[in-house]
Amino acid sequence: MIILKTEEEIELLRQANLLVGRTLAEVAKLIEPGVTTRQLDTVAEEFIRDHGAIPTFKGFPNFEPGLPAFPGSLCTSVNGVIVHGIPNDVPLRDGDIVSVDCGTYLNGFCGDSAYTFCVGNVDEKVKHLLQTTKEALYLGIEQAVVGKRLGDIGNAVQQHCEKFGYGVVREFTGHGVGREMHEDPAVPNYGRRGNGVKLKLGMVIAIEPMITMKSRQIVFDDDDWGISTSDGLPAAHFEHTVAIGQKEADILSSFDFLEEVLRNKQN
Repeated sequence: MIILKTEEEIELLRQANLLVGRTLAEVAKLIEPGVTTRQLDTVAEEFIRDHGAIPTFKGFPNFEPGLPAFPGSLCTSVNGVIVHGIPNDVPLRDGDIVSVDCGTYLNGFCGDSAYTFCVGNVDEKVKHLLQTTKEALYLGIEQAVVGKRLGDIGNAVQQHCEKFGYGVVREFTGHGVGREMHEDPAVPNYGRRGNGVKLKLGMVIAIEPMITMKSRQIVFDDDDWGISTSDGLPAAHFEHTVAIGQKEADILSSFDFLEEVLRNKQN
């Protein structure tokens, strides 16, 4: 069942999502060769809790009953890991990429956003994958308006990425966001224009392209959480939580804080 949100609830969702954006900025300050994803996770959890929120990922039940709950506050997915990477003690290396997915629970509502970072000097072909995935996210967001359909969002993402020969992951999708981190509807990154659920005012969804360098086929990692590319090539993941708008989508999460950090690190 799709739960429509009031204006007041959307503002509470905005607060939770802006906290995610600020948390990702704290993570961005630390990303460099030699840092471990567990260190990133520790900083993120402390920042989230210091701001009166709970990291929603920590202890989240596995999608396959009986398997272990997620142990981290962040999903940190390095290189060929697409999503759900568990933070660990392996140092990041020059040339790596790392997708950092973060969730918060604040004042009864959830925030959810992800960004793929470069670690040191990254190959230009990999940078292009990241750039294209981020562009696809915003092309999908352009379709998140009243009267459009979910297929319009997925089609915009799919068409942009596939024209460069990239793979669009089918098995995992975006989702509704509200009092629960994962609500209806599922928001695929592929589809046909004019198909799927019609978008209405009050709907809040996470749009999150998961795009691979080549093959879209996935494999499950041995840790029962991570999802990786079958060919071992890199994958990118960008995510915003948005409220469906009358004329344009209202982006509730933000990359502004983290991208300011990245600009300052370059100067």
